[in-house]
Order: sequence, then C-alpha cells, then structure tokens
Amino acid sequence: MIYLTDRTDVKIEYETALTLGKFDGIHRGHRKLLSKVMEHSPGLKTVVFTFDINPTIAVSGSPGTVLTTNEERRSVVERFGIDYLYECPFTEEIRNMEAADFVRKIVNDLNVRYIAVGSDFGFGHNRAGDYRLLQDLADELGYSVEVVDKVMYGDREISSTYIREVIAGGDMVTAQKMLGYPYTVEGTVGYGRQLGRTIGIPTTNVIPIKAKLLPPNGVYVSRVRIDGEEHPGVTNIGVKPTVGDENEKGAETFIFDFDRDVYGHEISIELFYYIRAEKKFLSIADLKAQMEKDISFTREYQIDKSEIF
Repeated sequence: MIYLTDRTDVKIEYETALTLGKFDGIHRGHRKLLSKVMEHSPGLKTVVFTFDINPTIAVSGSPGTVLTTNEERRSVVERFGIDYLYECPFTEEIRNMEAADFVRKIVNDLNVRYIAVGSDFGFGHNRAGDYRLLQDLADELGYSVEVVDKVMYGDREISSTYIREVIAGGDMVTAQKMLGYPYTVEGTVGYGRQLGRTIGIPTTNVIPIKAKLLPPNGVYVSRVRIDGEEHPGVTNIGVKPTVGDENEKGAETFIFDFDRDVYGHEISIELFYYIRAEKKFLSIADLKAQMEKDISFTREYQIDKSEIF
C-alpha cells in the first residue's frame, strides 16, 4: 500500500475507485465501503481518502479522542489490501473549500472513476455537500457513485459514536462485533518500574498517544502482535495504583510464555474481555496473588475468532 500524507497536491496517474470518510475505528460499516472499492480492483486502483486529523475535533478546537490513531488506521487499511491511503492535511484552504470545488479537486487529483460513500456522508465547507451532490456532479466529472447503506447491530446503526459508548462501558466483546476485530492499542514498549520481574510476572509497558480512547481502567484478556507474531496475554489499562502515584494512563501486559527483550519495539495489544476493575492492593503479595488469578482466567478464556477479519 502507498501511504500519502502531509500534502494537498497529490496526483495519481492511474484510474481509481475511491471511498471517503473519517474512518475512525474502521468498523464493519467502513469495511463495507472498503469492500465496494475492492470490487473494482484490479480494473481500478483503490483509494481511501481521509484527513490527517478528525475534522470534528479540528473545528471544535477541543482535544478530543479517537478510536483509531493514524498509525492504527494505516495498519488496518493495509491489511485490507487497499492500494492507496491518502491522509489529506485539514488545512484552512481545505476546511473552507466549497463542497463542489472539493469534489472537483479530489476527482481530478486522484483520477477517480468510481466513488462509494455512506448515506450520511457530509463534506465541504459547513458540511454542505452530501451524496446527492456527488450524484449531481458524476456525469460532468466522469465517475459513478454508489451510496452504501449503514450496517446494523441489533436495531441501531453501527457508528463510531456507538462504539465509543460500548468501549466506555468496558464491553470489549460488543466492540469487537461492531468493529469486526478486537479493539486495539498500539505503541512503543518502554521502561516501567520493572516490578513484574521481581515477582516472576514481567510485563511490557506502552503509553498510547493522548488522543487514543482507552477503555475503563482494569484488567483485560488480550493478545499481543509483535514482530509479526501473535501471543496471548493479560493487560492492565490504568495507572498502577499499588506501586506508585503515576497518573499517566497506559497499557501494561504480561505476555504468556514469552521472555524476549522487546524494549523499543512497536506492539499491538488487542483487548477481548474486561475481567475486573483496577484496584489498589494492600501489599505486593496481594497484587501478585490477584495477577495469578487473572492469568489463570485468561488462559482459560476462549477468544471469539469468528468476528476477526
């Protein structure tokens, strides 16, 4: 996959099939859009267009959080087999561009012949554009448009907002069903207090970027992807209250049957099930005893692989 970012003057010489959106979370609704553009390959090159920052966050001026960091989104899109991921800078020029002008720029720059969008897709200055405008401009600019219905979970549409609500409640099982893969936290392994090594339970420590939405503090059944390999584990999301007064929230994982030095490595932590809330123990011995119970539970837990693409 070719990753394009940090520029608004991108040109693609090949004719393309395109989908556009925020793509926060890359949930099953997004995957339906990706499948639509993939249906036009190899006849057309496939392109995902998004912004380098969530426009809603940029316009509101609030810090905001994301389900998927840019790096995580890139990883998922690449796994899907897309040819180009274009993270367009959300500049003042782009932000204030009229909707029709935005369409003309994207279609001409990316050599678009087919566009798949959701029925609620909005774009351009003040989100004045929608799929109807795309249809109106199709003949003039030489592309076709397919409007894709939303994917449902129960009686509600799958959306990033819905998934946020589920993750905020610690329901990682439902989050996985809507995403189509386990909710994932990525980052670089750093040095912690190394207490785990002293009690025979060494852990990896990752501090995600501040914009990453994390589930409630607590202990989770997890799996770690590292150097192309998958390893089961148990992860604590939180601030480690028993061993200090740290207030930086992170992900600390005990990887089963694993003894390699991975400091400085990039890892992905997939969260499958919320076991219990984080708590402060009276002693290190009590903490170790509970960790052993958590490990035992996790080893017995059966990961649902039916929803993982």
